[in-house]
Amino acid sequence: METYDTVASKIRDYLSQNFLFSDRGFEYEDDASFLELGIIDSFGFMELLHWVEHEFSISVADDELVPDNFDSVRKLGSFILGKQTDGT
Repeated sequence: METYDTVASKIRDYLSQNFLFSDRGFEYEDDASFLELGIIDSFGFMELLHWVEHEFSISVADDELVPDNFDSVRKLGSFILGKQTDGT
């Protein structure tokens, strides 16, 4: 089972490389809103969703596609860990 730090690091790396196009890494706090800061848009959200399902071997239901689960490193990391714990 992965830890929050491991999951959060993967999320930061993915966002940095695929949305920020930065070699400096993800320079935001884990609670920073992806949407408010313009890190991702609706198309980016779909890319992020696909990556999350593939990278962490989880399925995300339509009713789970909400900002409470996907709008920051902390929210997404916690959501992923919860899904892995639940086995869904």
